[in-house]
Amino acid sequence: MEYSLWAREIEDDIIPVCRELGIGIVAYSPLGRGFFGGKASVESLPSESILKMHPRFSGDNLEKNKLVYARLENLAKKHKCTPAQLALAWVFHQGEDIIPIPATTKIKNLESNIGSLTLKLTKDDLKEMCDAVPIEEVNGEREYDVLAEYSYKFANTPKK
Repeated sequence: MEYSLWAREIEDDIIPVCRELGIGIVAYSPLGRGFFGGKASVESLPSESILKMHPRFSGDNLEKNKLVYARLENLAKKHKCTPAQLALAWVFHQGEDIIPIPATTKIKNLESNIGSLTLKLTKDDLKEMCDAVPIEEVNGEREYDVLAEYSYKFANTPKK
């Protein structure tokens, strides 16, 4: 399941059910599809990047989401780490049953990801992060428009 500071839809239904049944969650895209990976991904995507078509990385949505990034960046400075490390540490602190799998193609990013394990966040820190990245202020849908109908929220999911 996708799970990150800006993709928390699974918190109300999926996570509680998985915990009740003793099922672990492998959280993909814990850095928000690279959004929290750094200014380079926020400021200028390569022209060939498929993310340019992603609702959260296009047009006005990206401009508004840059404000969310700036708030996380300020918190990262407070914790003496990068925004990516802080965002990844947030996922690590959601429970031992949630395992993030950040993708990377660079050794320096792998080392940075490993560095996120050293961050010790308190409940107050986690709340401050959620307040800095309120899900209702994240602009754009979580998935590409053409894939929305196939997400667990819409695709043949039995009613409660």
